[in-house]
Amino acid sequence: MPSAGGAFNALSHGFSHDGNPGVALCAQAVTKSTAGGRHYHPAMAVLIVCAHPDLPHSRVNRALLEAARGLPGVTTTDLYGRYPDFFIDVAAEQAALDAHDTIILQHPLHWYGMPAMLKHWIDQVLLEGWAYGSGGNRLAGKRWGHALSTGGQAASYEARGLHQHTLAEFMTPLKRTATLCAMNWLEPFVTHGADHLNDAERDAAAQTYRHWLTGL
Repeated sequence: MPSAGGAFNALSHGFSHDGNPGVALCAQAVTKSTAGGRHYHPAMAVLIVCAHPDLPHSRVNRALLEAARGLPGVTTTDLYGRYPDFFIDVAAEQAALDAHDTIILQHPLHWYGMPAMLKHWIDQVLLEGWAYGSGGNRLAGKRWGHALSTGGQAASYEARGLHQHTLAEFMTPLKRTATLCAMNWLEPFVTHGADHLNDAERDAAAQTYRHWLTGL
């Protein structure tokens, strides 16, 4: 069940590891083409676009991404690792979006928003006439979600908390982006207090993420 505000809090939902991760996922998705050049999948295929400026040294986001890798039907990409010069291969990124039904943007919350690379990726890839606007329907009907980590605790993201706004309020521009592209918004997966998690808590969050993904 989502936590208050709709987000899925990684540390408030425990899962036991049954030795068969991914059991809820259907078989590996197979890409097919329609006459109009669009791609679809009989199974739900998930693309995780990870944007962390120092992923090799990230305790939480690295663990989350590693937990997701290898799941049937899940593709992962590390934007900072792939594009250290910030020159985005737009055609390749659009092809990846075409080939998946569910898009998860995984990133830390930076200054109440997203890391610079992820903003740059959205600017470069989600183009008018392709993602939105006249003729821009390539993402229509797909699902858009975020896997967020925050340095602060959940209580900081309340009207009376440190940041004086809820996490949902900070995510309004992202939700509007999904809506503009005619995508279906997924409530975010949130790992609060990333700076303070011990190893056991981090590992539990990673396993919870893995189970969350299998339920998409």
